[in-house]
Amino acid sequence: MFAEQRHELILREVRERGSVRLADLVDRLNVSMVTLRRDVEQLAAQGLLNRVHGGITLPEQKPAAVPARAQDRSLTIGMLVPSATYYYPAVIRGAREQAERLGVRLVLGVSRYDDEEDRTQVKRLIDGGAEGLLLTPSRQPDASHEQWLAELSVPAVLVERRAGPGGPASLLDAAASHHAHGAFLGAAHLAELGHRRLAMVSRTSPTMPRVRHGFSSAVRELGLEEPVYLGIDQEGPSQRQVGEVVSAIGSGVTALLVHNDEDTLLLVQHLRMAGVRIPQEVSLVAYDDEVAALSDPPLTAVAPPKVAVGRHAVDLLLRRIDDPSAPGQHLALLPELRVRESTAPPR
Repeated sequence: MFAEQRHELILREVRERGSVRLADLVDRLNVSMVTLRRDVEQLAAQGLLNRVHGGITLPEQKPAAVPARAQDRSLTIGMLVPSATYYYPAVIRGAREQAERLGVRLVLGVSRYDDEEDRTQVKRLIDGGAEGLLLTPSRQPDASHEQWLAELSVPAVLVERRAGPGGPASLLDAAASHHAHGAFLGAAHLAELGHRRLAMVSRTSPTMPRVRHGFSSAVRELGLEEPVYLGIDQEGPSQRQVGEVVSAIGSGVTALLVHNDEDTLLLVQHLRMAGVRIPQEVSLVAYDDEVAALSDPPLTAVAPPKVAVGRHAVDLLLRRIDDPSAPGQHLALLPELRVRESTAPPR
């Protein structure tokens, strides 16, 4: 790994977590402590991080400029998310911390993946005084959202949702993880280890099409064998679906990309009961990195930059409130791969 790559990974870790122990980074980067300390000294000299005893932290930041319209009054923005218990807590945290840094009040609405509740919560937020919205609809915006989005009375930014070309949703600012890139990273890691036939295991979700696109692109561009696509129920893998995974492993699949973390943990338990050893007989990459490190074995995982997405979404919204005529922006933030014990070369 080149020094520039190590520096980028070090900065990603500290930006995502706020503080990181050097001992953890040694394992993460697979370098000596001497090399790591040299990298850290170079980054600290550039003002990109702070050295503390046994670790590193982000440098204290000067408060960002508050938009002109927010300087004259207390600004309130609303945030709609489909869940406050999985994936989105980190996005909410990033948005909340950035709003607090800028002196802006953030109010949350949760829709529980229900289209009607999306609209109910947005109306409540606007009626409560929100002057801008961070929107994560329960589904990817489509034609059924056009009138609703067109009639919003305040500026809005899509968060972890990407609208296709055409229609009001495509004109909104957006901040989202580049999930196709993340899936490509996971599949490429397995290919680098020597795996030639992969399977993707996933449930239906707003994110799944982009994950599948990245996975399929990696298989095609890296010249791998025809992959296997397997489904999981919304409640988790059924016995029949576990049997399909075991059958695929018996038919030559040596590695899996599984979306999402919770399903991967359940699948690991079922595979262990079926006598499948990980990673000796099959390697696993989880997608989301919510709880992947808590598995046995700890799971290699793709980690979307959730905190950063929330932070950038707030910046986009305040910019839009301050300058309604500014050019629109669609920000795609790159996930990273965190290699742990669930992946190894095929035997």
